[in-house]
Amino acid sequence: MMHYDDARGERPRLLVVANRLPVSAKRTGENSWSLEMSPGGLVSGLLGVTSQLDTKWVGWPGVDVYNEVEKNALTKSLAEMKCIPVFLNGVFDQYYNGYCNGILWPILHHMGLPQEDQHDTNQTFETQYDAYKKANRMFLDVIIQNYEEGDTVWCHDYHLMFLPQYLKEHNNKIKVGWFLHSPFPSSEVYKTLPSRSELLRAVLTADLLGFHTYDFVRHFLSTCTRILGVEGTHEGVVYQGRVTRVAVFPIGIDPDRFIRTCKLPEVTQKMNELKERFAGKKVILGVDRLDMIKGIPQKYLAFEKFLEENPYWRDKVVLVQIAVPTRNDVPEYRKLKSQVHGLVGRINGRFGSVSSLPIHHLDCSVDFNYLCALYAIADVMLVTSLRDGMNLVSYEFVACQEAKKGVLVLSEFAGAGQSLGVGALLVNPWDVTEVSSAIKDALNMPAEERETRHRFNFQYVYTHSAKKWGSDFMSELNGAIAESEMQIRNIPHGLPQQDVIQRYSQSNNRLIILGFCGTLTEQKNSRSKEMDLKLNPELKGTLKALCNDPKTTVVVLSRSDKDILDKNFGGYNIWLAAENGMFEKHTNGEWVKSMPQNMNLDWVDSVKNVFKYFTDRTPRSFVKSSETSLVWNYEYADVEFGRAQAGDLLQYLWAGPISNASVDVVRGNHSVEVHAIGETKGAAIGRILGEIVYRKSMTTPIDFVFCSGYFLEKDEDIYTFFESKILSSKLSHETRSKSSSCNNSRKKKKISMNVLDLKKENYFSAAVGQARTKARYVIDSSLDVVDLLHKLAVADTTMTDSFSDSELYEPRNENENANLKRWINSVRRRKMEIGDTGQIGM
Repeated sequence: MMHYDDARGERPRLLVVANRLPVSAKRTGENSWSLEMSPGGLVSGLLGVTSQLDTKWVGWPGVDVYNEVEKNALTKSLAEMKCIPVFLNGVFDQYYNGYCNGILWPILHHMGLPQEDQHDTNQTFETQYDAYKKANRMFLDVIIQNYEEGDTVWCHDYHLMFLPQYLKEHNNKIKVGWFLHSPFPSSEVYKTLPSRSELLRAVLTADLLGFHTYDFVRHFLSTCTRILGVEGTHEGVVYQGRVTRVAVFPIGIDPDRFIRTCKLPEVTQKMNELKERFAGKKVILGVDRLDMIKGIPQKYLAFEKFLEENPYWRDKVVLVQIAVPTRNDVPEYRKLKSQVHGLVGRINGRFGSVSSLPIHHLDCSVDFNYLCALYAIADVMLVTSLRDGMNLVSYEFVACQEAKKGVLVLSEFAGAGQSLGVGALLVNPWDVTEVSSAIKDALNMPAEERETRHRFNFQYVYTHSAKKWGSDFMSELNGAIAESEMQIRNIPHGLPQQDVIQRYSQSNNRLIILGFCGTLTEQKNSRSKEMDLKLNPELKGTLKALCNDPKTTVVVLSRSDKDILDKNFGGYNIWLAAENGMFEKHTNGEWVKSMPQNMNLDWVDSVKNVFKYFTDRTPRSFVKSSETSLVWNYEYADVEFGRAQAGDLLQYLWAGPISNASVDVVRGNHSVEVHAIGETKGAAIGRILGEIVYRKSMTTPIDFVFCSGYFLEKDEDIYTFFESKILSSKLSHETRSKSSSCNNSRKKKKISMNVLDLKKENYFSAAVGQARTKARYVIDSSLDVVDLLHKLAVADTTMTDSFSDSELYEPRNENENANLKRWINSVRRRKMEIGDTGQIGM
């Protein structure tokens, strides 16, 4: 939190330095100017700090002024709007059009270094580079003239990469931040840039460097390491004995501005007109600058393929593309415009008619009200950027979709893909087949899923506003984040499937304990992630066979809540344990609360605040809560960044909210969980087993146990629970009691030691996809769990008589189906030859 400077009796000052002032200046007469502040952009981004800091803007005013009298007049007018001009007369063309847009911009957007014009000796790489440095010096001179002790200087974008160095050379005590609004390329691309080292060293003199996404941070750190040989970590770069903090700050928009605009009467009228104009058709919208990086040709090629493969949609969908002209004087841009127009003509010629055209292409900008109306009535927003810093068009679309709840198809190469990836359909814009498929998925998406995805997107856009971005950057400029370390453990052996099946087939009373998430859930891809966990459909027949086998007891032990388990396993003869065994039931019964009566949950609210803080800082992370635990999950975030944030989160927790609380903290592969002490799967399995024995009146000893899951580290005590060396002592003292809320009159029951007759070779514990584990074995993925359960389901003839092959196994492909059928038949023949007591050969 920033506060007023009590010593000076006034607010501390912030100098925001950018290439262009957020003001449109027009000459209205001799020595007189008309000024208008531009909405959005940095103006919106600094709303969070202008109330606490006296903010002044420094930049080029957008007009060339050579007369000193006119300069003074413009300077005086700008001062009233807290703007300070930098007049770049004489260097602007080579600085801005030459080095900034002609050299740095293509490099930063992965387009490579352009060829130097050998015939133009007046504009070479060297002269443009000199102009760039000179322009940065001109910015410095203006800042020095207006600087007061204690001011903070925030430099913006690639136009001012030398400015931090110049500022520190002038006064090392100046607090300097620098933010890059474009992508940062991989080191392999950046190293082609002449004077690459000088630019890196210049920005590293800043106190804080900000980027839109972790990918850009990762590229920057790698580039510094490869080119400068300095140490780069998730915290920053160690350079010349000091640490330059490097952090992620995804910029946002002012969502309230768009929401308010959509409710204006004139905008509502435009929306009605557009709905009438496109009545009976789905509207796909594209809003881009006509630029090489925006992928407009790729968008049209994908749309053409969609129309080719989906004749049904040809007269039921329209693509409206706003292509704002830029740099028409540059030959490459004129060539792009010609290419785009050619594609529009070809597609409209192939699939259009006199009364209907599939593409409406506009080579112009539109006013803000009309743009909001287009956003609001669109069914699909199609963003196919080939490389983008953030692409706030996707945010603007989400903000205007309160009523429609349309689908966002978003390029994975846009920075917004890392922020809105949970609710959007992410695509590779270079793959026209994938984009075409995504268009179809978006148009056919059920209303419930559209609403769910929109809710996730809107929540992020509204929370991570431009105002928050500015506040976060300034707060980070006044603070630092601690380090975290990762521990590495030895990887156990792979699960011996043949032994598992043999021991299973020879046993008389089997216990199968399975996790749910990551073990029995269906496989997901990055583009079509479901929000709720669902049972893998390939397991339905197999699981039913296992559950209905009188010699087998199946338990699903999960951290998921009761509703999720009921939804997925309601039709099975199975035992369920929700929230790590704090609630348990057989599917034919009711949920029974089995948590300790004296459990203290006073820590929950304070931990929620910490989790919310890190959720805001970590794009695509989220929090799950239950009655006894809280989980911060970053499985959809960048893995490396999520791990780094998890380390910081743990330090925050131990420093305050849980320092004296009766809780356990568990760091998983993609999560951090805080739960009440004793709430682990190992602690719960004894109670659950007692309940099973009591309910089933079990007399035959359990002689086989298979336990597998994708568990948190603390939950892996379930694997050691059944180890033979501690089994007898554990079970002799294990008791069960039903919750007092259900039946206080039932007396405690003790589990007989005879209930378990488990030899070491008949116990198999296997962790799914985890190298660090207490389990005896590891399984590569949940697909391998599926395959093993299929084989166990046919390992006993008492099951195979009641279920057909198709009921037991819903194959992923024909080869797997054929292989499994051959295996099933061989098992059946062998059993007929040697009987139930024989061993199965694999």
